[in-house]
Amino acid sequence: MAPRRLRLAAAAASALLALAVLTACAPDAPSGGGLTFTPTPSTSSSASATPTPTPSPTADAEIPDDCRAILTADVLAQLEGVPLNDPAFGASGPQPDGGLVCVWRDPAADTTGLVTKISYMSRGPALDMLNTLVTDEGYTCYTPDGGTRCEKTWQNETYPVTDGRTLFWRDDILIDTQYSNLAPAGYTAAVVASIFG
Repeated sequence: MAPRRLRLAAAAASALLALAVLTACAPDAPSGGGLTFTPTPSTSSSASATPTPTPSPTADAEIPDDCRAILTADVLAQLEGVPLNDPAFGASGPQPDGGLVCVWRDPAADTTGLVTKISYMSRGPALDMLNTLVTDEGYTCYTPDGGTRCEKTWQNETYPVTDGRTLFWRDDILIDTQYSNLAPAGYTAAVVASIFG
């Protein structure tokens, strides 16, 4: 009887260990609905991240309706002389769905410009999109300011300038900025602070 008990105890311990390992790998949906990634800062274009949802502290954030008001004086100074929301680039400013599109670009410029789209996006679609950017396109993600920030830069195919994209998701709001040869220092941080405080 003793050897049989030992075998049963060993089998139970093995099952519990396997369950613990699987549970540790599976993301749980937190009560706050937030999303973060394990920080993986890297300069390599093949960076990866592992989703690790955690609660977010703010639940009542709203998308603003003014592209200038979401930026600090320092960031606005870096954008001085760059036209905002020129009609040549289509619909911009406040959107019918509650979003905001900010286009900082001179229509006469070949490539220099910056476009920020702020929209509502729930946790599931946000997680899917950010995971795809990490897995398929080599974005790097980390977790500042209670949210998830993913970014990547690359060389412009036509001009000798740097292009890039930075995304920040928190509390069902996505800030998505794509730029070419125009990356004001502190831009995304200013937008995040304006929306989430």
